[in-house]
Amino acid sequence: MTLYLPRTTTSEIIDALAAERHNVGGGALNMVLTLVIVTDEADHYDAVRAATEAGREHPSRVLALIRRDPKAEPTIDAELRSPGTTSPGEALLLRLYGPLGEHPDSVITPLLVPDAPVVAWWPGRGPINPAADPVGRLAHRRITDALRAADPLEDLLARIRRYQPGDTDLTWTRITPWRSLLASTMDQPCGWVTGAEVTAEPYYPSGDLLASWLSDQLEVEVERTTSHGPGITGVKLVTEGGDITLERIDGRVATLSRPGQPDQTVALSQSRPAEALSEELRRLDADEIYERTAKHLSTLLNTSEAPA
Repeated sequence: MTLYLPRTTTSEIIDALAAERHNVGGGALNMVLTLVIVTDEADHYDAVRAATEAGREHPSRVLALIRRDPKAEPTIDAELRSPGTTSPGEALLLRLYGPLGEHPDSVITPLLVPDAPVVAWWPGRGPINPAADPVGRLAHRRITDALRAADPLEDLLARIRRYQPGDTDLTWTRITPWRSLLASTMDQPCGWVTGAEVTAEPYYPSGDLLASWLSDQLEVEVERTTSHGPGITGVKLVTEGGDITLERIDGRVATLSRPGQPDQTVALSQSRPAEALSEELRRLDADEIYERTAKHLSTLLNTSEAPA
């Protein structure tokens, strides 16, 4: 069931949630977290759909904040989707008019699930300092996506310089399958790794993060090269026993080649937004590996750009 509340207030929304919770016999009692999506009218449909799909694994109260005309009278247009409409959780679309758009924290604070973690997600261009953002200050985890910026790598680096525990970016989440495959490859004897190479399309920060992760974990120099994509297209590990390569040309299936062994075909599809979001919602503590990799990337790039 979907309930529309035009020109409403937070108090009316709370009353409507309580009434709906009574009707379905549970509601927020079954919610494990509050997911706050800060978006705009153009992106909200895809963002809410991804959150709804992720909510099948993580029943949540989804609060989608959509800023509208900043010069209008302060009011809220609300759309409430009760549990069972599209997922086990609740979804509230809140269109904020006038000055309310500048103070979204005051709107959502009464709507947070009591005693449950808060996750903030900016599916479009996010703040440079998520922890200092009004919504970010309420959140245990803050998820951005540098890929949506005009200069994705610079956007990511700007946030890395302001990193606070709980920050993460979907450019990191997208390389989880690559990291898992490469880690499992290293479980087999291969000799000492002396170098590596990561190939990805230009301005694709996931490729830079993967190169940084390899450099940090293996303590070797990693070359970052470019291709036509899509996304990351290959990784090469230079070892004493020969090169180990993992190549993905079509964005779906990869070929793993090891010295003295037949090639293997492995599934390695690009993560959909719902899959990446669902993975991030599985952990609500700080991601220490991301922090370490991101700061290592910043150090590598600052070193490479330093004058001789």
